[in-house]
Amino acid sequence: MSQLILVVDDEPRVARLARDYLEKNGFRVMVAADGQAALALARREKPDLIILDLMLPLLDGREVCRILRRESDVPIIMLTALSEEIDQVTGLEIGADDYITKPFSVRALVARVRARLRRSHGDVKGPAILRAGGLEIDAEKYLVKFNNTPIKFTPNEFKLLHLLASRPGQIFTREQLLDDLHGAASSVDRSVDSHIKNLRKKLEAASGEAMIETVYGIGYRFIEKEA
Repeated sequence: MSQLILVVDDEPRVARLARDYLEKNGFRVMVAADGQAALALARREKPDLIILDLMLPLLDGREVCRILRRESDVPIIMLTALSEEIDQVTGLEIGADDYITKPFSVRALVARVRARLRRSHGDVKGPAILRAGGLEIDAEKYLVKFNNTPIKFTPNEFKLLHLLASRPGQIFTREQLLDDLHGAASSVDRSVDSHIKNLRKKLEAASGEAMIETVYGIGYRFIEKEA
């Protein structure tokens, strides 16, 4: 069965354009025009990916994204007319995996959807199970535990953690980390910083220690602690 995409946009023309082109490319598509309808559909139908407009009636895209991230690791692409960097970064910080700005090319949108679906699950590089200090990272089950207590991460956060923890002490540049997420260097140059910020927050809340170090002007590295 073809993969199911939920398109959430209150502009009928935009939603129809996205739906028609996705369907022509072999996807099944559902459409919601407000945040509350989007949540109901996402919970009931379990889509493979969500294209989520930022500005929505009843419940805006930011809040929909926050709620979905507490419940699911479904890939989310933010769709927004806002071009300011702060809005793009905010979307990534609350759990979106990617974003595309309006007006957009339908071909680019479909390409972004395909790339995100390819990288959503089952595409983590390195050993199936990693153990670093009190952390246990299971790539097959997409699970992370610290001292046997689960920690929930988005797919992008998980991939970055797995890559960094697979080579403790090695410095990864932003470009290398972006390549791991997107398959090629991305123009979303702040996305790695946003994902790393979220990673640190969750790891430190669980362990009480800093596990990811910034190497200023270069990138990031994982610092392995004793169990």
